[in-house]
Amino acid sequence: MIPYLLIDFGSTYTKMTAVDLDGPRILGTAGALTTVNDGLILGYQNALRVLESRIGKYSFHERLACSSAAGGLKMAAIGLVPDLTVEAAKRAALGAGAKVIKTYSFQLSAADIGELYGLKPDLVLLTGGTDGGNREALLHNGRMLAASNVTAPIIIAGNKTVTPEVAEILKKAGKLCYRVPNVLPELDRLNVEPVQQAIREVFLKQIIYAKGLDQVQSIIDGIMMPTPAAVLEAAVRLADGDGRGAPGLGELMIIDVGGATTDVHSVAEGNPANPRVFVRGLKEPRVQRTVEGDLGMRYSAQALLEAYSVETVAGMTSLGEAEVKQAIQNRTNNPAYLPEAENDIQLEISLGFLAVKGAVERHVGRIEKVFTPNGLGFMLTGKDLTGLQTIIGTGGVLARSNCGAGILQGAMFEQDQPELLKPIAPDLYLDQNYVIPTLGLIAQEFPLQSFALLRESLTRTQ
Repeated sequence: MIPYLLIDFGSTYTKMTAVDLDGPRILGTAGALTTVNDGLILGYQNALRVLESRIGKYSFHERLACSSAAGGLKMAAIGLVPDLTVEAAKRAALGAGAKVIKTYSFQLSAADIGELYGLKPDLVLLTGGTDGGNREALLHNGRMLAASNVTAPIIIAGNKTVTPEVAEILKKAGKLCYRVPNVLPELDRLNVEPVQQAIREVFLKQIIYAKGLDQVQSIIDGIMMPTPAAVLEAAVRLADGDGRGAPGLGELMIIDVGGATTDVHSVAEGNPANPRVFVRGLKEPRVQRTVEGDLGMRYSAQALLEAYSVETVAGMTSLGEAEVKQAIQNRTNNPAYLPEAENDIQLEISLGFLAVKGAVERHVGRIEKVFTPNGLGFMLTGKDLTGLQTIIGTGGVLARSNCGAGILQGAMFEQDQPELLKPIAPDLYLDQNYVIPTLGLIAQEFPLQSFALLRESLTRTQ
């Protein structure tokens, strides 16, 4: 037996999955409220107590964790052109498990710096210019950051001809900075991997201490990555297989409906199904993540309600508008709230459906008609995911509900919105034990075992 304890310190709950890699098999799962204010170690101990009551005590070979507690990894991205370097920086950050709280383009102003300081990001990604291209914006923005009160570590991933000078300016000002290759070395070529590796390095070296995660460092073997990065690792493993011949599920999407955000992860090329369609902008990465901070079930429940209106939500339930408002307030005030009454459960399912619908519509590509010298054509922005083979739902509302398939219908293609390239006929699965983030922790080091465990944990639904 080779027992591992895998932990996800979430904003609301701390989840644990105990596995035996020699099987491989899942020994058990447990969860408890995350106690950010009282120290994460309390939530850890409570969850471990529940786990041990179910499976007994084990001498774990390793205890590994991911975390989105204390707001996750908050990043600000600075670039030159919104559709190019800023977009490239944003994609790199999201793919590394960060939550992009603000983007800035062109040259920073004093007001921008003041706003950035007030946002208190955990990390700043500074980009700008292709290699050999524009120098002025990166140099100007580096000087502005150097003269500011912003204390977050800075990753520089811009024009290589001016990056050394910018790094020197920042270091002389006492800023902690990291130099990596340009995230957009050429106009049509993304280079996100060095940035993502640097984000992970900064997370491990700096961020876990800033968020109080070092409290649990002494009793586990490491906080390996932000939780969204672990989900992405699991998504890639499920899509690609075990690396030893067992085929994966192919192109897929994982939808994680949380209390604060709804994250959508896709592993797909997203090329146009129609040869008459032209792609606009930067090519989307095969492994992509989007985060919707206004589509959550607890912390963001009020914003979710505003996104769709009280009338719409009430019309999906047997509740009146005043009752809906009160129920939403209950969720906002108490992130651990669990509905019990039948009509409140109905509301929970409706909110989950709308969170999935909105998040997927923002994740997928959009097609529009354009007129060219050769006649009518079509332009695609983003990914064409109409042919996606698999959708996997995870997160609290999907784990607790017996209506998971109905909630996931929000991700499906709609005939009255043909411009939104949502999946048409995918297979639907649920991660009802909420183990995808924890199993993502071992997806790279143990591909055979992690794939088997991930595949086994999914329940087919219709």
